Amino acid sequence: MIPAHILKKIKRIQITTGRLVMDVFAGEYKSVFKGRGMEFNEVREYLPGDEVRSIDWNVSARSGSSKIFIKKYIEERELTVMILLDASHSTSFGTVNALKREIAAELSSVLSAAAIKNNDRAGLIIFTDRIEKFIPPRKGVHHIFRMIRETLYFQPKGKGTDIPMCLEYLNRVVTKSAIVFLISDFYAQDIKKTLAVANKRHDIVAVNIVDPRDIEMPSVGMVSLYDTESGKGRYIDTASKELREAYRKSQLKRIDAMKKVLYATNVDNIEIRTDRPYTDSLIEFFKRRRVKR
Repeated sequence: MIPAHILKKIKRIQITTGRLVMDVFAGEYKSVFKGRGMEFNEVREYLPGDEVRSIDWNVSARSGSSKIFIKKYIEERELTVMILLDASHSTSFGTVNALKREIAAELSSVLSAAAIKNNDRAGLIIFTDRIEKFIPPRKGVHHIFRMIRETLYFQPKGKGTDIPMCLEYLNRVVTKSAIVFLISDFYAQDIKKTLAVANKRHDIVAVNIVDPRDIEMPSVGMVSLYDTESGKGRYIDTASKELREAYRKSQLKRIDAMKKVLYATNVDNIEIRTDRPYTDSLIEFFKRRRVKR
């Protein structure tokens, strides 16, 4: 049975994301993620200005008249949206408004709800160093509820992060081209090769969740730190200015290296910070995508 506080969170996220989708993201989503293919709609009589290449000579010949007919196509509107959600131990961290995992759950809800609002299908893959949960893409409000519930309540067994493994799994279970939001803090091994392969089949968007303490270490004296994924720990003196600066440079270098990989593989990036409203970052992303299209 789901605890009362989790049900309360699910309800809050449903209300919040429902308003955001209605007021902000539904139109932005539709303008950016349009159908990729064209499907046959009807045959109609040729009119001056129509493409000659659209003429259906077989239908024209069978009509028994001098009229010429063309095939009319419409954009294939229905899309599949997949959320790839990193549930490794490093996402159970946050020092400002919420944990990374809680923000990731809300983001998943917003993006999924926008897809459902536009009659698209949404699915979810929760992963760590293994595939934890796969929810096939479907439509409907009850389906969104299930996805929100899993992102908040699901307890992963793994600790680490294996993005290449998740992308390979995605390619196996989702054979049709999809819009893929990869939500993670990207504490992961080399992902360039697998990401490039997956992005040829799908349209992948990397959503990087960053906490201020991922970059800046506070000066609070001697503290015990440990890696939530490896379990290794050590004592450090955070009063050391040199140590804090080395930490900052190391983290900025890691983030910059990740951005270079995304650029090289032609994958769009959304940076979400735990100390700022994620709505601003999403709106900026939609603007960039509209220009790109």
